[in-house]
Amino acid sequence: MIPVLTREQSRALDQLAMSEGVPGLVLMENAGRGAAEHVASRALPTAKVVVVCGPGNNGGDGLVLARHLLLMGRGVSVFLAADPTSLRGDALENYHALLGQGQAVVSGTSDGFIDSLTDEVAPLSRADVIVDALFGTGLDRPIAGRHARVLDVLSRGPARRVALDLPSGMDANTGQPLGAALPASETLTFACPKPGLLTPAGVELAGPFVVVDIGIAPGLIARLGYDAEAPEWEDVATWVTPRTASLHKHSAGHVLVVVGGAGTRGAALLAARGALRAGAGLVTLVSDAEGARALEPRVLEEMIVTLDAADPLASLDVALTRASSVVIGPGLGTTADARRTAQHIGLRAPCPVVLDADALTAFAGRLGELRAAAGPRILTPHAGELARLLGVTSKGIEADRFGSVKRAAEESGATVLLKGAHTLVATPGGRTRVNSTGNPALATAGSGDVLAGVVAALSIGLAPAEAALAATCLHGLSGDTWAAAHGDRGMLAREIADGLPDAIAALATRRRLLPG
Repeated sequence: MIPVLTREQSRALDQLAMSEGVPGLVLMENAGRGAAEHVASRALPTAKVVVVCGPGNNGGDGLVLARHLLLMGRGVSVFLAADPTSLRGDALENYHALLGQGQAVVSGTSDGFIDSLTDEVAPLSRADVIVDALFGTGLDRPIAGRHARVLDVLSRGPARRVALDLPSGMDANTGQPLGAALPASETLTFACPKPGLLTPAGVELAGPFVVVDIGIAPGLIARLGYDAEAPEWEDVATWVTPRTASLHKHSAGHVLVVVGGAGTRGAALLAARGALRAGAGLVTLVSDAEGARALEPRVLEEMIVTLDAADPLASLDVALTRASSVVIGPGLGTTADARRTAQHIGLRAPCPVVLDADALTAFAGRLGELRAAAGPRILTPHAGELARLLGVTSKGIEADRFGSVKRAAEESGATVLLKGAHTLVATPGGRTRVNSTGNPALATAGSGDVLAGVVAALSIGLAPAEAALAATCLHGLSGDTWAAAHGDRGMLAREIADGLPDAIAALATRRRLLPG
């Protein structure tokens, strides 16, 4: 697992490393040198690089980067958006070191400074790369005034923008902009990923990111402690292991999928397909008589159980005795009968239950009731559904995805999978885990239904958190494989399901699930 550190934990890690004898000057040198090597590897030798530094340690990282690019013979222009007399500590040392190499540094915060910067980065000056070293992880207040004007200047023109640690203006913990913010083409983050980089808002601001090693031993990070982590292929491969020769369909597990009303039954079929493609030995669709008649011509591998109209919940309980796991919610509907069914299964089924879509709405305002459920529960909301569960707005969820998913897990006692770019999986009292597979091609009708089925299939043999994270990873890998061949749109949900066996096999390729 790759640790994910908050703003506060990142500061504490630096302090811990320094208390253990690693000078801050060494950490800054490692950060700037590593970033310089990456920038040089991605830019032509003749590329013009403009480095814009702030007054703090992020600016110090930029000064080190500029010095190393200069020593490589690269063309570098350096701007310091501060009075040099305001520099302190390691940043000041590196300012003098850069001057000592003969590099000019244009500094100040006046209109004249901004005019000089504009002349340097405007399209006609042909700046190829702009390095944003203004404000990094430590930023905790909105950017405004002259600094906002500097970000506006840097946002102009066609140059590739590379952010050091974080794009200036991004909140490290949430990914939200703090006042003005400078979108990056790429971000080079130091030591560990930050939560903000692993959110939909952060993806938009930061672009793809690479983790730059700054020389802090993993043991120190473990001593520090952290609240979130991202899996690598080894982790997922440990959970989704090869099967034994003696396995048969019953020991592979039986997934029950509860079917909704007319017009939405396709969602249940997609969940069933996801479960089968993820390795369930049997899948049974549970429906009323009308639904069973409609489904009969459409199924091949799945079985169908028809509920007794006189006492549907009693017949549902009979079906549950044969189930290894249950999916309820895709296409279920929000009628009174649908709510009763969702609450009945959600509270009484003894096996793992995946609550998705409409089944989640049945527990809006009563999330805490799930703490008394008869078996493990996995909730798979998107931001809107989680907002209804917690009684807040979707905007509020997106403003703090990590905090929101953790709150839902604690209140429900369940595993909660919050869908979106970098899906989050939280458990009560545990670390939040972050998936990094997937791409925009997965934004297609039925994608979440397939995911619910995959989670249910994997929950038969795995703990709920591992099942949820492995399912999300495989779902994303299926989409990544499809996108590599076809592009970022046009994928059908059933194609996600059909790509799952190859995604499972791909775990053996030792592919990294995070960059850097």
